[in-house]
Amino acid sequence: MSAEYATFGLAPAMRAGGVLANGDYQVHRDFVDFIVNGRPLLFQLSDLDAVSPLASDIPPAIFTAHVRRLLLEAQAPLEEGRYVIYGCPECEGLECGAVTAVIEKSADGSDDFVWRDFAWQTTERADLELNGYHGIGPFRFHGDEYRAALGQLLVEDEPQTRRRVLLIGARVAILAKLAAALRTIGIGAEIAADATGVAPDELRTYGAVAFGPTVPDATRQSVRAVFDGADVPVAYVDGLAPIIPLLVAQIEYALDRSPQEQRRLTRLDADPRAAELEVTSTCRVQLTAYRMDRLSRTHVHEVFDEVLEPGHHRVPLAPKATKGSAFVVARTSTHVLVTPTSR
Repeated sequence: MSAEYATFGLAPAMRAGGVLANGDYQVHRDFVDFIVNGRPLLFQLSDLDAVSPLASDIPPAIFTAHVRRLLLEAQAPLEEGRYVIYGCPECEGLECGAVTAVIEKSADGSDDFVWRDFAWQTTERADLELNGYHGIGPFRFHGDEYRAALGQLLVEDEPQTRRRVLLIGARVAILAKLAAALRTIGIGAEIAADATGVAPDELRTYGAVAFGPTVPDATRQSVRAVFDGADVPVAYVDGLAPIIPLLVAQIEYALDRSPQEQRRLTRLDADPRAAELEVTSTCRVQLTAYRMDRLSRTHVHEVFDEVLEPGHHRVPLAPKATKGSAFVVARTSTHVLVTPTSR
C-alpha cells in the first residue's frame, strides 16, 4: 500500500490518573501526543490506555533519545526497524504491550518520513497478520514539517509540564489525605496557608492551586495576586466537597493541557435523573456518583462503565446515587470531567 501524505504535529496530552471507585489508584502521566491529519493518533487506535514515549516524567536524556529515534538519528530499538509509538502508562516493558510501527525515509529519495505497518507488539518480533492495525496508515509526512515539530522539543526552554499542586485550606486532615492521594498517582502536592513569600521560580513549578471551601475571599485574591505578579499562569480549583476521589478528579481536569478540540470527552452535565455527555471518539467511559449524607459519610455509586461511540449520550442515574448533594465524575483513559447534579 502506498503512503498518502498526512499532516504531522504534536500536542500536550495526559493519561488521567485518579482514585478509582474500587479504591485502586491510576497513575497520572503527561506526554506529547502525535497529531496526524489534525487528530490525535491515539484516538484512531480504538480505546487504548497508553502514552507516547515522549513523556514528561522520564529523564531529559531519555526524552531526547526518543526524539532522536523518531528523527531517525538513532538506531531503532526493535527488530525490523520498528519504533514504539505508544506504550504502557504504568511501565515501559514491551511485555505489557505497545503500539509499534516502522519509521523510515521515503523510498523515492525525498526528505519525507513514512510511518507504516502499525501493530500491537508484546515480543521482539511483530506479527502483522495477527496483530497488525490494518486500517491505520501508512502515513507519509513532509520532511520539513516533521523535523520542525520534533526538533522543537529539543530546543524548548520551558519545562514540559508542571505536575505540582498547591493546596490551601483550613481542614489540614483532608488536605493531608488529598496530598497523599495525589502523590500516589504521581502529582506533587504541598499544603500552605497562602503563597506569600514564595519565590517566582518555585511558583513556576505549580500547575494548579486548589482552595478549600472555607478559604476566605481575601486569601484567594492574595494567592492569585502572587501568581499574577510572578507572571505564572495556573489553574484554580474550588473544592466541591471533602471527598478525596472527587477532589483528585477536579485537579486532574485542571491539569489537563490538551487542546479542547482534541479531547475525547468534551461535555458533562447532570441532574438527579440523568447525566449527559459528549464523546468525540470511540472510548470506554466510566461514570461515578459521589455524595455525602447528613452525617458527612461518603457514598460512592458506580453508575456506568461501557464503550461509547462518538456523539451525545444520556445515561440514567439511580435516585439513590443523587440523593441530596451529589457529584458525577466522567472518566476516559485520557480525560476527566466533574459536575454537580443540578436541581
